[in-house]
Amino acid sequence: MPWWVKWVAIPALVLVVFGGLITSVLTFVVALLFKVLLFVALVAGLVYVVRKFKGSAGSREDW
Repeated sequence: MPWWVKWVAIPALVLVVFGGLITSVLTFVVALLFKVLLFVALVAGLVYVVRKFKGSAGSREDW
C-alpha cells in the first residue's frame, strides 16, 4: 500500500464515516468534564464559606 493511502485516505474515510459520532463523543466528554470542574469549584467555595463564617474559635470535630 502506498504511504498516502495509509496516512491520508484511510483517516479521511474514517472522519467521513464516523465524524458525527466522534464529534458527539467529544462534545459529551467536554461537557461532562466542565460539569465535574464546576461541581468541584462550587464544593470548594461552599467549604471556604462555611469555614470562614464558622470562625476560627470553633472546635475541629466537624469532619
